[in-house]
Amino acid sequence: MAAQDITYTGLDALLTPENSVLLLIDHQGAQFAGMRSMDAGLVVNHVTALAKGAKLFDVPTVLTTVVENRGGRIIRQIQDVFPDQTPIDRTTINSWEDQRVVDAVAATGRRDIVMAGLWTDICLAWPAIHAIADGYRVFAVTDASGATSVEAHERGIQRMIQAGVIPTCSGTVIGEWQRDWAREETAPGMTEILLEHGGVFGTSLAWELQLLGLDKD
Repeated sequence: MAAQDITYTGLDALLTPENSVLLLIDHQGAQFAGMRSMDAGLVVNHVTALAKGAKLFDVPTVLTTVVENRGGRIIRQIQDVFPDQTPIDRTTINSWEDQRVVDAVAATGRRDIVMAGLWTDICLAWPAIHAIADGYRVFAVTDASGATSVEAHERGIQRMIQAGVIPTCSGTVIGEWQRDWAREETAPGMTEILLEHGGVFGTSLAWELQLLGLDKD
């Protein structure tokens, strides 16, 4: 598959639910135990919001773990969003070297892969760089990913950018999927995600809803 022309500007540079597929890599207990680049609770919050956003906008989602019997299952917060989905359990450190993962993404027909993983410099960077060469446009969700140190996290992001991967954050991705508050079918769900996982933006939104008298059932 030839590499596609990557669009960095204009409206086509933004994500849409119709063109996106979400790949969540190795959000497991053992990985979180070794993560030191960011507070683990923040990463859990961000990746959970991302998963809920994908569910809300009908974005196909691929879950994968590495050696689950030793590294632990994918965290419950993600599994609860997709209770009927069994993560693809690999032995390969680079998930893009497992044909099942590649095939699962390809089967969606989507060309924009939104990726998050533990750890940033290895389990996220390697498949992100690999998928770029296979013609995908890849968005790395850095606040839903982490590494064993701030240095490793930052170098992983830097390496991905050099390869053409687009760094972004969980709230940005969900915002791009929504794009317009007039899209009433997803606006209530979007609001709920922001209230629960949006941090200070969520608290500000709750205040605004209160002032508008919209916080009543």
